[in-house]
Amino acid sequence: MNEPTPKRQDDEQWISKTQLKHEAQQLKQLGQQICELKPAFLATVPISDAMLEAVSLAKRLAGKREAYRRHMNYIGKLMRTEDIEAIEQAMEKIKNRHFYTQQHQHQLERIAVELIESEQSDDKIQQLLEEYPSLDRQKLRQQVRTAKRQAQQSTELPISQVAKELQRYLGEHIHRS
Repeated sequence: MNEPTPKRQDDEQWISKTQLKHEAQQLKQLGQQICELKPAFLATVPISDAMLEAVSLAKRLAGKREAYRRHMNYIGKLMRTEDIEAIEQAMEKIKNRHFYTQQHQHQLERIAVELIESEQSDDKIQQLLEEYPSLDRQKLRQQVRTAKRQAQQSTELPISQVAKELQRYLGEHIHRS
């Protein structure tokens, strides 16, 4: 009878055939997720030119069931040569883009409030200019002064219209990482 091959002592990392099949299936599913992306999101995923061509062909084969299935197997094979970690990180950002956008908005709001409430706003502005050189010092100072003046006049709203303009200006120059 066929006996399972025993694990050899000299094998550092023995991987079963089932585990190999499972990993291949995961790569195939990741490839399918890539195929389902819109072109704008697909551009953010770091894949090779061969993979990009395979994805565009898969989109054309979508209506042909058997051809599409075979092509997905081919994409799974191509995925073995891709940088899976980088692709998974890009897919994670795409899936959670709303969370990252909201997080970025909170960061901008926090910076704007710090600039408005700070007694040493020139020091804060200098720090921002060092970190983000695309900001315009004069425009930033002007918006901070106007927002401070408006905040002193009306204490009803925590963020006035001018503060929102400051936040919008910061958002144009401070991009998400």
